[in-house]
Formats: sequence, structure tokens, C-alpha cells
Amino acid sequence: MAMSTIIPFRRPAPATPARAGCDVAAVAGDLLVVLDQLEGLVARAANMDRPRIEVERSVQHLLDAISAVERASDTLGEGGSISEPA
Repeated sequence: MAMSTIIPFRRPAPATPARAGCDVAAVAGDLLVVLDQLEGLVARAANMDRPRIEVERSVQHLLDAISAVERASDTLGEGGSISEPA
């Protein structure tokens, strides 16, 4: 039998509507945890004993990450309020 380096890609089965709602809540909760962690990292990064420009860039990138996570969270919240076309 020949060896292969190909790993088959399998798509997950589509979620049922009830399961999808549960997943959204779980993801939203995880995003809140990530936000808390990122905010803690900003405080720690701001106090690093590194060159000022490096600290500023690190903090800015972390603040950008916080903004991205907040946008993702907002997008999840919009999912239930979008009206379907009639």
C-alpha cells in the first residue's frame, strides 16, 4: 500500500437552526472573554521595558484587535435583527 501526504478535507455538516442559535451565544460569550484578555494585554504591553516606538506599535495593534473583536461581536448581534426579504 502506497503512502500519501494528502489529507482529505471534510466539510462539517450544516448546523440545524436550534444548534446555530446555541453556537452564536457560545461565540458571543467567547468574544467577551477574548476582549477581557486583550484589555489585560494592552495594560501589560504599555508597561513593557522596550523602546517607546515598539511599545506604542504593540499597544496600537492590540487596540486594533479589540476593535476587530468588537466588530465581530456587533455583527453577531445584528444577525437576529436583519429582516428577510418578503
